[in-house]
Amino acid sequence: MQEEERLAEQAINGDDEAFLKLIHLYKIDLYKTALSYLRNEGEALEAIQEVTYRAYKKIHTVRDASFIKTWLIRIMINYCNDFLKKKKRLMFVEEMIQSQPVSETHMEMEIKDAMQGLDERSREILTLKYFHDLKIKDIAKTLDCPEGTIKTWLNKALKSLREKLGEKGGNLNV
Repeated sequence: MQEEERLAEQAINGDDEAFLKLIHLYKIDLYKTALSYLRNEGEALEAIQEVTYRAYKKIHTVRDASFIKTWLIRIMINYCNDFLKKKKRLMFVEEMIQSQPVSETHMEMEIKDAMQGLDERSREILTLKYFHDLKIKDIAKTLDCPEGTIKTWLNKALKSLREKLGEKGGNLNV
């Protein structure tokens, strides 16, 4: 049994020292992975901290000690993907806020109010389509989903929005 596997077995069984040695052993691999995804040293270092915490909380779930490195890298990749999605959403919301005109018509306010009652995905799809004039294929690329799925989500979102506006006495002809 290799040293890494022995440490992994011990860490899986609750040995904190073994866990720390494993993290120390793979920290460069984790850092390189984070840096390749996030392209920011500070964010990569923060990712290592978060992944260390997540791994520590779930180490007991590892079934095969020989795959510990792969398991750690997978946690890092998942963290980075989640972080990038969240960052993209935040940037999108900031852009949307900055691009809003100072005065809004009553109808615009009604639509925005009704959209707040929708689920996150519906708001996102409608915003991309109607506030940013993106085409279905561009929305599909942005959200990394098939175009057919985007069309289905868009139709459901529009139906929900019409219902919300109907409750308020509004009218939506999209």
